[in-house]
Amino acid sequence: MRSAPETARRAALALALVAAAWAAEPGAALSPAAAAHAFLERLADEIGPRLTGSAGNAAALDRLEAELRALGLAPERQPFNAPGWIRGDDQVEVLAPFVRRLRVAALGFSQAHPALTGELVDIGLGRPGDYPAGELRGRVGLLASGSPLPAADYVGAAAARGLAAILFINREGGGQLLARTGSPAGRPLPLPVYSITQEEGRWLGRLVARGIPVRLRVETRSRCVPVATANLRVVLPGRASSRVIVGAHLDSWDLGQGALDNGIGVAQLFALARALAGAPRHHAVELIWFNGEEQGLQGSRHAAALLGATPVVAMLNLDMIGLPVAVNALGDDALVPFLERWNAARPAGLRLPSGVENTNWLGSDHTPYQLVGVRALTLNAPLPREAVRHYHDLADTIDKVTPQLLEESVAVILDLVRALAEAPGLDPARRAAAETDALFTRFGLDARLRAFGLRLPAAGGG
Repeated sequence: MRSAPETARRAALALALVAAAWAAEPGAALSPAAAAHAFLERLADEIGPRLTGSAGNAAALDRLEAELRALGLAPERQPFNAPGWIRGDDQVEVLAPFVRRLRVAALGFSQAHPALTGELVDIGLGRPGDYPAGELRGRVGLLASGSPLPAADYVGAAAARGLAAILFINREGGGQLLARTGSPAGRPLPLPVYSITQEEGRWLGRLVARGIPVRLRVETRSRCVPVATANLRVVLPGRASSRVIVGAHLDSWDLGQGALDNGIGVAQLFALARALAGAPRHHAVELIWFNGEEQGLQGSRHAAALLGATPVVAMLNLDMIGLPVAVNALGDDALVPFLERWNAARPAGLRLPSGVENTNWLGSDHTPYQLVGVRALTLNAPLPREAVRHYHDLADTIDKVTPQLLEESVAVILDLVRALAEAPGLDPARRAAAETDALFTRFGLDARLRAFGLRLPAAGGG
């Protein structure tokens, strides 16, 4: 952990770099990051959550497009259809040993069903050996926090044993629910799954452990629906036909206002739009706001499928980027030398302390681009613990995103994007299918891809 004086020194240097970068842009009163924070505050406070296909999501898309046009840019929509989901007035109530309505959030793609009652059983982490012996049909499973299984695995195992529903104990204390999808492939779940608070989940677990029967009533009114939505992109021209793609997802979950996930990325991309408009660079820069990320990477799947033979240098994914400590080549060895040179060339006090990482991971909008052979990267940039624990929940509000956080993160992102766009020696390239397969199997991600309904290129495409 850095000392307070060191943190203050780095912050001052970062702010100075941003101010200097923006001073070159004529006629602007605000830095790109300050303007982006003001935009995000309006977006979160006035429009609120942006679940894909919702009225809030459509309003956010309209507002973003209008703001970009006001900058003199020409944003373009990429419409697409996707599996969607609407949250209803879902209810989970304890009937015995005494009546109490639980605080719950159905996982996305839980499907509506008539009200049911059932006795609670503890299914541990949801692994085959964790299920209790005996008849489980019609019962409700209590799933511990920290299960290593993808949702598709524990849901499939529970459905095969005849369970009627699952209550998933949250990993965060303090009444958190942390809404999420239960099906990254976008398929209706065979039984409803609910996130419940850690405190209530542990209470129920103690009752079951003492042999006290816990009877529940579950009524799911949420439902799966197809939705029509769109990505929004801006292409800033370059001297070459090749491009650098920078993306962030616009959609959010519906319990909070989506300021952390992924309002931060929305704002950072908006700051890039302000800072990069003007003189063309060597490579064009495509800025794209995706929809449908939270419900299975739907927008980035669509955008990657539209690339065709477009020459792409790299795709940079901005998903909950706080203060960067490293740049991650996401397993693509070809990017590492360039990134090491970029970090080494930064001022001594602003070099990323952890340098260059090269670890692939799954679950955000870089993945569909990787599957079509595009080199992808992101930043290892933790958010403050006191803020990030609230993402996907009621307290995911603009209060958790400070202007300074955006100023510092945008300084690094802007420097990296300018370096990528001004690198004539960094030629566009696509991996062969076998190389892409290795990129995922090397990190043990091939099985998780299947949970997303995605496949490696050699297995027949995504």
